[in-house]
Amino acid sequence: MKTIRRFIYREILRAVAFVGVAFLLLFVFFDLVDQLQYLNSAGGYPLSQVLLFVTLRVPNHIYQLLPIAVLIGAIYVMARLAESSEYTILRTSGLGPLRALGMLLALGAAFAALTFVIGDYAAPEANRAAQLLRSRFAGQLTVGLTGGWLKDKSADGRSYSVNVASLSADGQMNRVRIFEFDPQGRWLSTTQAESARFDEGAWLLERPQRRALQESPAGQAGIARTQPPQARWPTHLSADMVAAALVSPDRMKALDLFQYIRHLHANGQSAQRYEIEFWRKVFYPLGCLVMMVLALPFAYLHFRSGNISGHVFIGVMAGISFFLLNNVFGFIGNLRDWQPWLAAATPGLIYSLLSLAAFGWLVLRQ
Repeated sequence: MKTIRRFIYREILRAVAFVGVAFLLLFVFFDLVDQLQYLNSAGGYPLSQVLLFVTLRVPNHIYQLLPIAVLIGAIYVMARLAESSEYTILRTSGLGPLRALGMLLALGAAFAALTFVIGDYAAPEANRAAQLLRSRFAGQLTVGLTGGWLKDKSADGRSYSVNVASLSADGQMNRVRIFEFDPQGRWLSTTQAESARFDEGAWLLERPQRRALQESPAGQAGIARTQPPQARWPTHLSADMVAAALVSPDRMKALDLFQYIRHLHANGQSAQRYEIEFWRKVFYPLGCLVMMVLALPFAYLHFRSGNISGHVFIGVMAGISFFLLNNVFGFIGNLRDWQPWLAAATPGLIYSLLSLAAFGWLVLRQ
């Protein structure tokens, strides 16, 4: 049985490597074409930095492509063994359906572990380096025109809503706005600054413009305006929290997502989007197991009476639909306020049931 396991594992690993490299080269080519528009332009990159930026995107592409490469590679190997009757010989040698399923699940678990390591360690670090490289030339790191929003609370019960438009490569925050409210939620002041820097337990605001509510002795309210050259604003918001607000959650580590979710809950902010992405990072590597179960029934199909390429195409489309459904459920769960773990796990559960049903119908009944 060790010989059979070694043979099947070797064939699947070769096929997965071939499919993965082919897809990866395609994505790298698209990235290179997309970045060439910035080559030697105003605020653009030199060629060496373009190539470095494209290279830093590779781990994220591997993370995204690995499960579908596992599916296509495993389907190809299982279908080819069935077409050449080699799998029939393996069955007569003692490779029963349940033993074959356990063998593929063991290999799928190894691929799942590899996917998790790449997605939670290599890809986030490479993405962070790529964003810093882009901000060095583009001048800022931002998620759009509105920037990132954060909240903070002080010991006396006051709350603060903070908006940071962008973050420079040197750690400088640009176009900062701070809205201050009393414990009853009434507005107290607004502070705007073109730039700010992190200090120990505070932000140093450069040339801030502050408008604050001020009551006169006669009981009439007015607006007081001040514009000092520099101001220090005590806050618990760190550089990592600001970077997290300006970075897409799918590019963050699972631990960073968990810590940022706790911060959002502590300040009464909605964390639905980040919670869904956290659970997707937990369940996404398990898709390799689902892909292995989905590929096994192709070894029991009779390809002599049909077209092998058509069956493989159906399996590939089923795998692609799984990833499309995974993204759709993430968006729907965010819009409909579903339980985050349910929105992230439902596609995997659906396809796991379908894969086991196909396994029972095509394999156990034969």
